[in-house]
Amino acid sequence: MTVDRVAVSGGDLVVETHTGTSEPIVVVHGVSSQRRLWGWLRAKSPHLTLVAPDLRGRGDSVDVTGQSSLAQHADDLDAVMDALGLDAAHVCGMSMGGFVSVEFAARYPSRVKSLILVDGGVPVAPPAGLTRESVAAVFADRIARTRQRFDAVEDYVDFLVSTSLPLLDRDNPLLRAYAEHDLVDGSVRLSSDAVVADAEDVFFGVSRFRELTMPIRLLHAQWSVGANSAPMYSPEDIERHALTSTTPMMALDHAGTIMTSVGAAAVGARIDEALRNG
Repeated sequence: MTVDRVAVSGGDLVVETHTGTSEPIVVVHGVSSQRRLWGWLRAKSPHLTLVAPDLRGRGDSVDVTGQSSLAQHADDLDAVMDALGLDAAHVCGMSMGGFVSVEFAARYPSRVKSLILVDGGVPVAPPAGLTRESVAAVFADRIARTRQRFDAVEDYVDFLVSTSLPLLDRDNPLLRAYAEHDLVDGSVRLSSDAVVADAEDVFFGVSRFRELTMPIRLLHAQWSVGANSAPMYSPEDIERHALTSTTPMMALDHAGTIMTSVGAAAVGARIDEALRNG
């Protein structure tokens, strides 16, 4: 494992690379997450070479200054690939990271061999009643963690499981490692301004999805947050787009698509398919 600091507008982006036997795959986390999101995928598919940045406003990149947006994240990924000497790569994005990946592919199409989108990236209408003005309220649980102090990692894990990750195993060491990366001196390294700005861009920005010509594989969860909750994508949302493949992830919610061994195995299988077939 190597860790690099990549100069971007407003500071340095921190990028972790886990070297396997495959060509590199750039992996992009979600709106309130960070690079340790991919720990489950590394555990299930250790042969994959994963290039995992902490996006600006998150984790080790929390102090990068400037406005956060899908376009800015896309430009940051371009800088990451330049710094690591990657001309092109397969790109896998989860949740908001899927939307970042789509924007990156639209802005820099020659750099993206294919997209693997995990419960995100495909255009979807905002949830009923959501407005730009109410985004902060909808993401209140994510923002709340930035205003609290957690004296023990276990307390923070309990908070995560009680709010946005209800189906995860609180005793899983991968979840503990994920939580540890968020915390420094009891504080969560997450910019609430970045969360709100990026969420507004996801739901109210202009998607460039229809411009894309590379293979696109979508994996989508049965539920959103917790069992029996409405999914992010309806069948109609998926059917209106031309996709290389779609993989329904039954009995998993949004987080479980990548933060469980079952979800990570499914994502790894689609990445392997992309590596074989483009």
